[in-house]
Amino acid sequence: HVQLVESGGGSVQTGGSLRLSCAASGYRSMSTYCMGWFRQAPGKAREGIAVIDSDGDTAYAESMKDRFTISVDNAKNTLYLQMNSLKPEDTAMYYCALRHCWYSEYNHWGQGTQVTVS
Repeated sequence: HVQLVESGGGSVQTGGSLRLSCAASGYRSMSTYCMGWFRQAPGKAREGIAVIDSDGDTAYAESMKDRFTISVDNAKNTLYLQMNSLKPEDTAMYYCALRHCWYSEYNHWGQGTQVTVS
């Protein structure tokens, strides 16, 4: 079965950077899936950050496209999110997710990694 494990979160100062990783296992090839990063702050709805499809094309939420970068290393079965110029409002639990690109729902999720900016 598919497993996703996020890492790289922590506490950083305003203006700092973090690189989140999502290690994937239990499936045949990352190239057949669409992947994304999401976040959720306490009391708020889950928010999409960025997605990458099977061709490597990316899309970002408008508010984050200038600061965040999604990428994937297929050889390492790892998805990344580079976050720069972090702000206190970026504080949230960050999740990676996976779906077949032909399917509309992200149906595989990691447990999340906490990011705190102060």
